[in-house]
Amino acid sequence: MIIPPGWSGVAFGTATEGDARRDPVALAAFRAEGVPDRLAFATQVHGATVAEVLAPGNVGEADSLFTTSRGLTLCVATADCVPVAIGGEGFAAIVHAGWRGLAAGVVSATVERLRHRGLDPVRAAIGPAIGPCCYEVGPDVLDRLGRFAAETTSGTPSLDLRAAVRDQLGDLEVWSSDRCTLTDPELVSYRRNRTTHRQVALTWLPTV
Repeated sequence: MIIPPGWSGVAFGTATEGDARRDPVALAAFRAEGVPDRLAFATQVHGATVAEVLAPGNVGEADSLFTTSRGLTLCVATADCVPVAIGGEGFAAIVHAGWRGLAAGVVSATVERLRHRGLDPVRAAIGPAIGPCCYEVGPDVLDRLGRFAAETTSGTPSLDLRAAVRDQLGDLEVWSSDRCTLTDPELVSYRRNRTTHRQVALTWLPTV
């Protein structure tokens, strides 16, 4: 489990911790580490829908969740996409950001929705994701997000997803993991082996 330094109420899981959305054993393991087990998640569709969450369970199609309810854990699942936790006084938010979601502006839409709701996002934590070292992409992707073009270690065109996330976060204080899902054997990667497994990212408002 990866805990951003200085944060309470954020945890990025690894392959070992498992998928708390679907596995009661995984959920129990997170609970043993202090994560509230009232879990809310979405059907992720690589879009820019932001959902306010009031109760546990599947909230429907969305790629960004936020709550002002204490003791309610928000969850997104990833296997190369970027999990992003956004924090501030009185709320918690979590975003699933792949290239399609970033092209649609899912991170900036979350920040804007929070502010429209009267909340003040001040910092963000970016979890493990596929790095520009490995995220080879074609011209269709670069046509949408070419400002964040990079190069893989083998010299082919790639995309820096974390840079795109940082751009949409604007002036928020940002902590970022540097772990690449494809090269790190402790992390799940769809690009590595077309796995159907996912790791989860969790955020919540502590009860005390």
